[in-house]
Amino acid sequence: MPIVSAGILLFRGEPASLEVFVARMGGPFWAKKDERAWSIPKGLLEGSEDSLDAARREFREEIGADAPPLPYELLGDFRQRSGKVVRAFVARTDTPGSEASVAFSSSNTFTTEWPPHSGTQQEFAEIAEARWLSLGDASLKLVAGQVALLDALRERLAQ
Repeated sequence: MPIVSAGILLFRGEPASLEVFVARMGGPFWAKKDERAWSIPKGLLEGSEDSLDAARREFREEIGADAPPLPYELLGDFRQRSGKVVRAFVARTDTPGSEASVAFSSSNTFTTEWPPHSGTQQEFAEIAEARWLSLGDASLKLVAGQVALLDALRERLAQ
């Protein structure tokens, strides 16, 4: 059975000016990278946890704020090159009466040996920054395995 992560893809705007809320990964491996170093806020499902509950928990841990109280729909399951599956939930933040404010505050942290083989443990933020990006910019910045989420979002909005 594959490892499953659950995440949230927020979007706003009209098809010609659509933006998505994504995050640049933190830590030393990603420090000097921008292209293909971004992701939707997401994380591993824990035990028998509900997928949307896990996606909301991960959003809070990685963005430092609760996911907006919006109706979320399952966008789909997207298999990554690693074999891991990203289960993405999607919501529009700018519907009348529910304009949701979303901003990056702070991220949870992780500890790793850095520099490698040094024996020194250092703590790093899991997410370095998060912001709204156009679909074009997000297509260039998201890790390759998540670009399919943007295609699925475009398809859904075209229906």
